[in-house]
Amino acid sequence: MRIASYNIRKAVGLDWKRSGDRILRVLEEIDADVVLLQESDKRIGQRAGVLPVQELLERLGYRLVDLSTRPLSHGWHGNAILYRERTLSLEGSSRIELPSLEPRGAVSALFGTPRLEVIGVHLALARSIRAGQLKALRHHLIKADHPVLIAGDFNAWRHDPGIAAALGDDCRMILPGNSFHASRPSAPLDRFVLQGVDEEVNAHVHGSALAARASDHLPIVLDVDLSKLKP
Repeated sequence: MRIASYNIRKAVGLDWKRSGDRILRVLEEIDADVVLLQESDKRIGQRAGVLPVQELLERLGYRLVDLSTRPLSHGWHGNAILYRERTLSLEGSSRIELPSLEPRGAVSALFGTPRLEVIGVHLALARSIRAGQLKALRHHLIKADHPVLIAGDFNAWRHDPGIAAALGDDCRMILPGNSFHASRPSAPLDRFVLQGVDEEVNAHVHGSALAARASDHLPIVLDVDLSKLKP
């Protein structure tokens, strides 16, 4: 299974042009089974999503997990989850409230056979606020009786092993590499955290020429063999 996480900056590229089609072409390059997006909705007005939903389905086979509270949004507080229905069975989804001075939240999707929950996050810039958000995520993880993968923009500029520790002793953090700024990657803002996944995984930053123009973040990608996970 291939999982990608991508802060698309509302589809505004480094040329300051908004292009949902350009983001689709980056996603086509990655060819993931599940994609966790951050900043997928506009911040003002009706908080409309910035990607062509019909083309997501027809060109790439992606469906949006229903997480939005606004009719035109892709997700919740900009966090969205795409998945391929032909390869995955969606069992449920939820929104996870996170404490913050600005609208923040995490989104979750549970897939079956074997069961794996993926959670998309976009954490705060301030470390003190992030600590509270990690605590809220930990409360969610404690209740899980299945493997969980968290991915997104953690807004942590250094390795910071305390992130995984705050989520629990059974969590491990995967840093694919520097994903920000796309023009000159120097910080690992985007990362994965795994709970209950002991198998070896492969992770990398997708640094194609197209991705280097499409957003100020580069996408991160993780491959895991789900056949080795316990149902």
